[in-house]
Parts: sequence; C-alpha cells; structure tokens
Amino acid sequence: MNYVAFPRLGEACWEGHTKSGLLVRVIPKKDFARSYGFLGINYGSIDTKFSLDGTGEISTPEGVAHYLEHKMFDLPDCNAMDLFSAKGGSPNAFTGYAMTAYYFDCTEYFEDNLRSLLRLVTEPYFTPDSVEKERGIIAQEIRMYEDSPESQVVEDLFRLLFAQHPMRVPIAGSVESIEEITDQTLYECHRAFYRPENMMLCVVGDVDAQKVFEIAEEGVASREGQVPQQLYGKPEEMLPVSARTERFMPVAMPTFAVGFKCEAPAGEEDPMIREVVAEISAEVLVGESSPLYMRLYEDGLIDGDFSVGYESVKDACLFSAGGDSKDPDLVCEEILKEAQRIGKEGVDEQLFHRLLRSSFGRRMRDLDSFESICYRMCAYYFDGVDYFSFPEAYERVTPEDVRAFIERTVRRERMALAVILPTEREDVYV
Repeated sequence: MNYVAFPRLGEACWEGHTKSGLLVRVIPKKDFARSYGFLGINYGSIDTKFSLDGTGEISTPEGVAHYLEHKMFDLPDCNAMDLFSAKGGSPNAFTGYAMTAYYFDCTEYFEDNLRSLLRLVTEPYFTPDSVEKERGIIAQEIRMYEDSPESQVVEDLFRLLFAQHPMRVPIAGSVESIEEITDQTLYECHRAFYRPENMMLCVVGDVDAQKVFEIAEEGVASREGQVPQQLYGKPEEMLPVSARTERFMPVAMPTFAVGFKCEAPAGEEDPMIREVVAEISAEVLVGESSPLYMRLYEDGLIDGDFSVGYESVKDACLFSAGGDSKDPDLVCEEILKEAQRIGKEGVDEQLFHRLLRSSFGRRMRDLDSFESICYRMCAYYFDGVDYFSFPEAYERVTPEDVRAFIERTVRRERMALAVILPTEREDVYV
C-alpha cells in the first residue's frame, strides 16, 4: 500500500489495489475507539441499461439495485445481521441513484466485522421463495414514499425535468416494476456489477492498514469478464419535459420544488470545481445569507425548512430549491428576477468570499465524520475525482464563475415547478 499525505487537510490515507482489482483506502484516526468500514459499489438505481463484455444493450426492471441491496444480507447458512451482532458490529446499507453501499461501525472485533462485510457483498444467495417474500416488503416501502409529500414533490420535479434519463424513476422502482424481478435477475446484476474493479473499500479508524489490505485480498476474489458499460441514453436537452405539475395531498400548506436543468460537466471541466461553483451559486442566489432569502422569509413566502442546492448524477444535473410556501409561483418569480439581476450586475464579492469560506469550513468539519469521509471518498472516486482535492477546487473558483453559472442556468426556459397543494383547501393560506 502507498501512504499519501494531505497536509492542507491534516489528513492522510493508505491506499492500494488488491490483485482482484479492489481499491482499498484506509484513513488512520489514531486513538479513536470507533472504527468504520464502508464498501461502495458503482451501481445504483439509474443503472437499468448496460452493455456487458461487448454485447448489445441489456435492460433490467426499475428498482433492481435497491432490491438486490435488500437481499444481499441473506447468506446460505445465516443472515449477515447475525454475524455482525455476534461481534458487536452495527451494519447497514443504502441504494442511491449512482451507488449502492454496505457499511458497519464497531468498537471491537473490527477485523471479524470487516470479513463479514466482504462476505455479505461477495456471496449472493437468493431463492425464488425469499425473493418473493421480499417483494411485499419493498412494495410497502414504495407505498410509504408515495404517501410522503416531501418525496413525491421531488419525484415529480425529476419527471418534469428529465425526458429519458433514469434519474426520473424512483430509486426503489414502482410496485409494478418490481413484479418483474426474480432471483435470476438479482444473480445476473450481481455478476455484472458487484465486481472488485467496480467497488471501493474505505476504512476509517485506529486500525492496521496492512491488515485491512490483507483481509480484502483474501475476501474478494478476481472475476472473469469486464465491468459493464453503463448506458444512460442520449444527452438531455436543456428544456424540461414540462414546465409545471401539481397534485393534492394532505399537507397544511403548499409544498414545492423548483428545478433548473444544467449541462453535465464535459471535456476538461473538473466536476469538483463545477460542484463548488454550483453550491456557492445556490448560496449567493437564495441561501440563508442572501438578500433574497431574507426578503422572502420576512414576507412569509418561505420558512426555515426552505433549502437550495445542486445535484449531479452521471449525465443528469440540476439546480433546485424548495420547501413550503403560500405562493410557490411568486417565490419562483423572485428567484428568476434575482438571477437576472446578478447576471447583469455581478456577484457581491464580500458575500462571495464569506460564503466560500463558510462552504470550505463545512467540508473541513465533515472530515470529523467517518460516514461522510467514506461516502464522499467512494462517490467521488466513481466520478473520477479524488475527494481530498477539494481545497484546490475552492482556490480556483471566482465570483465571475458564479455569476456566469447563475446567468446560464437560472432561466425560465430551463425551469420546472412541482407543487403539492392541500387536499382541504379552506384556510390554508392563513
């Protein structure tokens, strides 16, 4: 393993590839009692179409990645949860749009828990009966999200913005799509994506880095074939599919999400720099420290739950804002007007530098979170970026970058608005 120091961050890591191709990174945290292991797979809900070993396009049902994550805890002789429980480990997993991850934390028996983590990810065991039993559990989870206004308004926005990119589909799929998933489907997707070259193991804690590497070497075998080529269709046009949608649900006040389509980073554009530019743009435009936020808040058009941000998921990017409001359309108009003003007049440099320092400080504080370090290490690696390079990105961002991003992105023709209105309309604006 190689030792790599990042003196500007006060961090360092050991890293190396096993013979099977698995990337292992260990971030030492001396004298910490708690240790954390995180195994990320470059496979998420959007990976429903791919090409394997030079073959034609392969399509799978929506929701397979999430279904597979549920079933990976089943082993031929036990449930993986029992293995961790016996050694004081606390495991969990999640599926996102672009990544599936399995992780644990513990204060003792770290090496045993790490072996259990590698085993549950590399030993698939599915039976027709167990897959069928899980179908009802996942269908119930899907219905729970369908009953959540916060989830539905975001899903509605994605369907408005994206014409064909799979980000427009909920992570868990639909009750109808999961009916098509069988044990054979799960085996085929595991074989395609759960490959050492398509994964990353990240460990944080007071652990022996060389021992971690040896356990990974023993626990993850080489696989024949190649990593699939993920297919997301033709590049999206910058115009949304539709400009507006609304539905009725039992909410006390209208809930909304507004989004603006962005071009995906291309060519020599650094995804990390783009992310920093977009995040600072969000704060400059309508973040909590911005003049517009204060006006909207004082006028009672937004409340403390209002948020704004940027999201980029493999060829699909958007700038969004949302929350509760008695007049979502007016909030959108004010955002558009402020974007137009900034495009003409430029960014307040004092505000820009204050927000840049604040954003950088938040990233530095996140380095105290084992979960955040591991998640970001893996997610950025799968996007071809070293997360610990973020200080250099902050140095290269200028007020003009932010002004240009706002002017280019926050425009009416790129905008879509999803609104959820109260089922009972009386007195909702009081």
